[in-house]
Amino acid sequence: MIDKIKQYQKEFEDRIAAIGLGDELRQLRTDFLGKKGRVTQVMKDMRELSSEQKREVGRHINELKNWIENQIREKTEKLAGSSTQGTENVFDPTLPGRTEARGSLHPITQVMEELITIFISLGFEVAEGPEVESDYYNFEALNIPKDHPARDMQDTFYIGGAKVLRTHTSPVQIHVMEKQPPPLRIIAPGKVYRCDSDVSHTPMFHQIEGLMVDEKVTFSDLKGVMNIFVHQIFGEKTQVRFRPSFFPFTSPSAEVDIQCVMCSGKGCRVCSQTGWLEILGAGMVDPAVFGSVNYDPEKWTGFAFGMGIERIAMLKYGINDIRLFFENDLRFLSQF
Repeated sequence: MIDKIKQYQKEFEDRIAAIGLGDELRQLRTDFLGKKGRVTQVMKDMRELSSEQKREVGRHINELKNWIENQIREKTEKLAGSSTQGTENVFDPTLPGRTEARGSLHPITQVMEELITIFISLGFEVAEGPEVESDYYNFEALNIPKDHPARDMQDTFYIGGAKVLRTHTSPVQIHVMEKQPPPLRIIAPGKVYRCDSDVSHTPMFHQIEGLMVDEKVTFSDLKGVMNIFVHQIFGEKTQVRFRPSFFPFTSPSAEVDIQCVMCSGKGCRVCSQTGWLEILGAGMVDPAVFGSVNYDPEKWTGFAFGMGIERIAMLKYGINDIRLFFENDLRFLSQF
C-alpha cells in the first residue's frame, strides 16, 4: 500500500507540472482529495490492515495529503501571479465588499402581518382554530346544511367521517362565539384547503376573515372598516365599490371591489376590461348563525368579511401566477 501511495505522489507531480489553468487545478484536487479521490480510497482500504500497518500507512497518507495541499497552494499562487503580470493596480480598494445574501420573510407572511396590523389598529383581536374541522363547524353552524347548494362552491377535502380540511377560516368565528359573549371583534388568519389548482388557485392557500358583533352594528360600519382597510393596503386614492352578492352565513351580502391596480380603472386583461377587481366578500351576519351560538339576534348584530391573502399579495405586487408563491424560486423571493 505504501508503494501505491508513492505511485500516487509521482502521478500527482506529473499532472500538476502540466497544469496551466485554475479549472484543471481544481479537478486535480478533486481527483486526489475528493470524496472519491485516490487518497480517500487508500484511507478506506486501511480498514483491512493490522494496527501496526495502519500507523505506518497512516503516517505516509498524512504526509502525502500535506504535500499535495502545499503543492496546490504554491501552484495557485503561481497561476494567479502569471495572470496579473503586466497589469497595474490589480487590487481596487474602492470596490464594494462581498457580503452574504440576507433572507427575509416570505411575501405571503409579509402581507398577512400587514393585514393583521391594520385590523389590530381598528380594535380587532387575532383568533386561531384547528385546520381539521368537523362538518358541523365548517358548514352547518355557518348556515350551510348538508343539502345546501352553496356546498358546491366549496371543493372540499374530506378526510373520513364528518372531518374535513377547513375550506375557510370562518369556523374560527363559531368557536369564538361559543366561548365568548358579545361584544367582540376578531380576525382569523390561517391556512385553508380546497381541491383546486391553476394560475389563480392552489390546494392550500391563506385567508383572513373578520367578525364584529355588538349592539346596533350596521352595514355602514362594515363599509367604514372596509374603506379604511383598502386605503391602507392599496393607497388612499384607491376607489372602492360594493356589489350585492350571496353567502349563506351573511345577509345582506356583498362583494367588495377596488379600482384595478394594473390599469387604474381604464380596463385591461386582468380586470376583464371592467376597470374593477374583486378582493373579498362581506355582509351582515345571518341571524341563523347567531342561533347556532345562542346569541340573541334581536339584541346583537354584526358583520363578517373574508379574503384570500394570496389574492391581496398578487394585486399589491402585480403578480400574475399564484404558484410563484410556492415554488421557492430565490429569484422571485429575493424581490421581497
